[in-house]
Amino acid sequence: MAFEQEMKLISRGVEEIITREELEAKFAKSAKTGRPLRVKYGIDPTGCDVHLGHLVPIRKMRQFQDLGHIGVIIIGDFTAQIGDPTGRDESRPPLTSEQVIKNSEKFMEQLYTVLKPEKTEVRYQSEWFGKMGMSEVIKLMSKFTLAQFMAHETFRQRYEQGLSLGMHEILYPVLQGYDSVAIESDIELGATEQKFNILCGRDMQRHFGMEQQVAILSPILIGTDGVQKMGKSLNNYIAIFDSPKDKYGKVMSIPDDLILNYYCYATAVPEEEIDKIKLELESGINPMLIKKRLAREIVSLYHSAAETKEAEEAFEKQFSMREIPDDIPEFIIGESEYKLAKLLVDSKICATNGEAKRLIQGGAVSVNGNKITAFDAIISLQEGDVIKAGKRNYIKIKKI
Repeated sequence: MAFEQEMKLISRGVEEIITREELEAKFAKSAKTGRPLRVKYGIDPTGCDVHLGHLVPIRKMRQFQDLGHIGVIIIGDFTAQIGDPTGRDESRPPLTSEQVIKNSEKFMEQLYTVLKPEKTEVRYQSEWFGKMGMSEVIKLMSKFTLAQFMAHETFRQRYEQGLSLGMHEILYPVLQGYDSVAIESDIELGATEQKFNILCGRDMQRHFGMEQQVAILSPILIGTDGVQKMGKSLNNYIAIFDSPKDKYGKVMSIPDDLILNYYCYATAVPEEEIDKIKLELESGINPMLIKKRLAREIVSLYHSAAETKEAEEAFEKQFSMREIPDDIPEFIIGESEYKLAKLLVDSKICATNGEAKRLIQGGAVSVNGNKITAFDAIISLQEGDVIKAGKRNYIKIKKI
């Protein structure tokens, strides 16, 4: 097969390619003409924390860059003011243009930990939508039918359940699709949940008489809780701006059944090596050993060898040797007695009382090594007392 190595590299860790034949043809055309492929990925800068889940398609873009192609990041300064409706039960509040600019700058700072700046274009939708009049918007909308949009799972479910579905949200896939026309996209990357929007880009290019982009869809990375997709709101994410120690510790906290998932989608370990790791796990090897390598692989992608080693040593000291870390954050209190659940929330170890209750009743909270399982427990605290919650969260009491 022509371009076998390129196809093998790009296919790794991918859920679906629409279509493989078109992708191979694009590689052939690029090789013949000397024109690099333009690989698109759009972001709505509704926040500024980038986590490993975001980086699954971004790392795929880097692979294209290593093959000599161009990554094009679309900053959705128009669509961010709509809010991507995909997978949402309700409308999302729009952002101001100032918030968009601030978030996008922070976003790119993190993406450049993976991408090559010299092979990356950053484009804002306002470059084309800012000049577009109402008549042109109506022409874009005319290229799609209501039936097409009601086939979108999110739209259909919200409509059937009687939930709010704004007309501006239906516009979202149309705008994202036109981005592909504006930048002459050859390939668009995204998670599987973005399939409808990316295919709208193919349709839009066809309407404009252009060669259609190839859709490359990546799986959604499951969060550290092992249940839901990685996301900030669920506090189950590993952020790019996390310290090496935090990254290492969070990887070590994932359920064992996610080990192979993370090797496939969050590391650069070759497929052949992952096959060997799978066999080792099936043979009954201690998963902790495999997980430690996984943590090293992930941390080393974003930090130096020295920082990776230091993170591993800190983990060994804290968990394997059962030693309390030296750099525990202090929490200042003014009274001697404190409701344990309130302490966990006030110290920001837990975001809600519900989370505190689950930790306490699950036996994951201790004071000076003594486990407490009563949710309504009121504890007496002294200067220097150490509270541990979960596997990695500690606070040391300081009284005033």
